[in-house]
Amino acid sequence: MIKKILILSLLLTSLVGCQAVRVNQDYAIGTDFSKYKSFAYFKQGIDQADVSELDKKRILRALDAEMQRKGFVKSENPDVVVSFFTDAQERVDVYNNVGWGWGGWGWGGFGWGWGNNVSTTTEGVLYIDFIDAESKELIWQGIGRAALKSTPEAKVERTNEMVQEILTQFPPQPKR
Repeated sequence: MIKKILILSLLLTSLVGCQAVRVNQDYAIGTDFSKYKSFAYFKQGIDQADVSELDKKRILRALDAEMQRKGFVKSENPDVVVSFFTDAQERVDVYNNVGWGWGGWGWGGFGWGWGNNVSTTTEGVLYIDFIDAESKELIWQGIGRAALKSTPEAKVERTNEMVQEILTQFPPQPKR
């Protein structure tokens, strides 16, 4: 029984730890998102993003691909303006462990106990804003959080994954 509980807790811990991108969205209720067909970037906002120029380019490429996949076209006279900004946070995970074991001869025999494992990860946070080009009002914001990667190839993969996951919620589906 204890062995089953231990295996189940390890499985759940590994599933939570492997969760790649966590996303949230917020939007202006009552907005007719079906009227938006074209987009452009808010250069001033993107220029102020606290991220390297290489990472900005990665994010812009990922945004271009996702917006085009959704049927939006880039335009000099857009319906919606897209901006983004970033943040980094330390994520601390505490795992409670319960275990048991059998000691060898001369070590005391059967026993069990509990303890905590603590792990920290630096998470990148990506905010993507959609602003109505005519009214200049924020209409939608998506937020994605994921562990940062270190190699250029892994950064491209993680950036694409984050942007794709965030934009799966755009445009929001009307409530029925």
